[in-house]
Amino acid sequence: MVTKEQLKEYRSCKAEIEELKYKLKHLHKREDMIGNDTIFDYRSGYPQPQAVVGPDWEKFDKTEKKYERMIESLEKKCREVEEFVDNIPDSLTRRIFRMYFIEEKSQKEIADLTHLDRSRISRKIDEYLKNAHKAQKAHV
Repeated sequence: MVTKEQLKEYRSCKAEIEELKYKLKHLHKREDMIGNDTIFDYRSGYPQPQAVVGPDWEKFDKTEKKYERMIESLEKKCREVEEFVDNIPDSLTRRIFRMYFIEEKSQKEIADLTHLDRSRISRKIDEYLKNAHKAQKAHV
């Protein structure tokens, strides 16, 4: 069962996925992915310290994996919300949920499209969630 908070969070999750994908795509351009180290040159017979600068591949891989895990987790949350909306049996309620939570339309826009009052849109959302939670508790 999806809560109203999860439905409202859907938009933010979608935006965060895009931000993380952008960061992932441009990860190689970040200055903090450059590392330096010291090696010892033994060509003279004695250790001579030499500075080496280049990509920090370990940090790059760790950051890349972290972003990929975050994207995967957010996409899972979004799929749960989308499946919840797709499984709403009433066509009008399903359309209202899809337009409001997924397509980011305002309640006024939805009211115009469905020929209902804006307040009716709000009540439809609240009533469906209230009844869905009651039905879930009855099954438990």
